[in-house]
Amino acid sequence: MKRKNINNLSLFLLFFGITAFLFSCKKDKDATSSNTITDVVVNGANFSTLESAVVKASLQTTLSGAGPFTVFAPDDAAFTASGITSSVLNSLTPSQVQSILLYHTLNSKILAANVPAGPNAKVTTASGDSVFVTKNASGVFINGIQVSTADVSADNGVIHVIGRVLNPPVGNIVETAVASKLDSLVKAVTRATTAPGGDPTLASTLSTATLTVFAPTNAAFTQLLSALSLTDINQIPVATLVAVLKYHVVSGRAFSSDLANGALPMIAGGNSTINLTNGTGGGPTILGNGNGGVKSNITGTNIVCRNGVVHLIDRVILP
Repeated sequence: MKRKNINNLSLFLLFFGITAFLFSCKKDKDATSSNTITDVVVNGANFSTLESAVVKASLQTTLSGAGPFTVFAPDDAAFTASGITSSVLNSLTPSQVQSILLYHTLNSKILAANVPAGPNAKVTTASGDSVFVTKNASGVFINGIQVSTADVSADNGVIHVIGRVLNPPVGNIVETAVASKLDSLVKAVTRATTAPGGDPTLASTLSTATLTVFAPTNAAFTQLLSALSLTDINQIPVATLVAVLKYHVVSGRAFSSDLANGALPMIAGGNSTINLTNGTGGGPTILGNGNGGVKSNITGTNIVCRNGVVHLIDRVILP
């Protein structure tokens, strides 16, 4: 009987010792583990491309720092939807990648509930550029891109997952058109500004005023010239060209999230018509009064400029 009691005591002490050891190990692990923004990105199943970008930009240490930070984080699907593949990422310099990532980062912690209502409230990023945030009944938006998952917690801030990559502005609207290789549009604006009978203020207005431009692609101008039986933009009467170009411009900054079905006033006077779902693949369109019911697809959205935003369209709209 005495031996049995001793064995029971030994088993109890052994069990107690193992339990205490395991508890101590867990406590030590909890004390040393971290969940910084870098950790969330590295451990996230859908952040592989973002992780590669963070490594290339050498921002691991920064995003593991004290912060606090807010990161609007594109997931893998967002990079794909934005056309940024692994090869594209590899073609960028570390400095370029860092500039893009810092454009997604704020030097403060802002939960979704605390995002300014806006619309399009201006917020300065860690890169020194500005982004524009909106909070409404539809959700939280940054530069017109909706937050798909908000308030992913980290030790040093918060992550909001977004569905597109944000690109820092390259300049004003005219400079953005040049950088985007919208050669026909640039040629049209130059002629409408400098030719006799044109509007000498047009280029400067597009460079300084806060505007939204629905910018026809080069193919859209080619289609227009063919429809007019012309071969060159210089053959379009200057007054007509000025009126048409101004009919592509809206006062103020209107991201895709700001567009709604119905009439849209243009600075040239008169309205165009927006439909958010009747385009190719169910996408948005814009229709000019002079287009005979033939709508233009809005093929690219939310190209941020220092003085506004540009949306690409596949047909020139006519007053």
